[in-house]
Amino acid sequence: MGAMTRPGHVFTIEEPIPSKFPTAWSRYLAATRPPFLLASFVPCLLGLATARAAGVALDPGTAWLSILGALTVHAGVNVLNDYYDARNGTDAANTERLFPFTGGSRFIQNGVLTEEQMARFGYVLLGITALIGCLLLPFAGWGLVGVGLAGMFLGWAYSAPPLALNSRGLGEISVALGFGLLIVVGCDLVQRGGFALLPLWVSLPYGLMVAALLYVNQFPDRRADDLTGKRHWVVRLGPERGRWGYLGIVGGANLLLGGLVAAGAVPPSALLALLALPLSLKAATEVLRHATTPARLRSAIPLTIAAMVLHGLLLALGLTLATG
Repeated sequence: MGAMTRPGHVFTIEEPIPSKFPTAWSRYLAATRPPFLLASFVPCLLGLATARAAGVALDPGTAWLSILGALTVHAGVNVLNDYYDARNGTDAANTERLFPFTGGSRFIQNGVLTEEQMARFGYVLLGITALIGCLLLPFAGWGLVGVGLAGMFLGWAYSAPPLALNSRGLGEISVALGFGLLIVVGCDLVQRGGFALLPLWVSLPYGLMVAALLYVNQFPDRRADDLTGKRHWVVRLGPERGRWGYLGIVGGANLLLGGLVAAGAVPPSALLALLALPLSLKAATEVLRHATTPARLRSAIPLTIAAMVLHGLLLALGLTLATG
């Protein structure tokens, strides 16, 4: 059971149990963790905005198909991450989780779906993503094959052995590339029909904002991850030193955006995204204060989510305003 708090209010969120899902459809849909798919929806908007900023007339059909592809690959990665974390014992060992943000979906641990069902479902979702990519090939060209395969590979390798990238301290890079660069570049590519630099530059600060979410989530999971050999940077550094990494990531995202604008790589209107900075600073304050007490990080995680989403949406708006 978990709770989200704000001054004067407490919201209790119960972990999933079989009786909450009367149909197979509802179980499988919920297993994808739909609210967290925002992390892949927002970079789709960024990719569409970079294409529009270049004067490309957006095609609604391929735009929505691109969004669907990004959502299905993200859903598949979520499900497979739960499967592999069940196999290695991480989620079962996690007694300090802050549900629904950390510790996995709890679908396997609470008997909603079996390990086999989750694994099968995750790979089906990746297969659907591949099919969507094939439908988009005539519009994007063969470059989309590389983008799509790289995205699915990073998503699978994030938690799956033998690579288990997050366990090797490569999780933040993986999510920054997967949810930042590859989705933004891919959505732009489908509309533009070729590669360009603007989506690459735009993806970098947003990718760091996604990496900050992964990073803060690892503080409550730190002890369980350490027990099961997941040696990400919060485990390696410990909470006292690791807390400064959060400030470095969110600060780096905003400084990078300013640097890109100063260099002329991104239009000045993109600085609208800096309006999300107060949320990041508030979250950073909470991390610096409470890194050693996971239960007190509950407000830092939704603040990080809000900063990530608002940063991305304002960045997309800024690019749209720059359209010539």
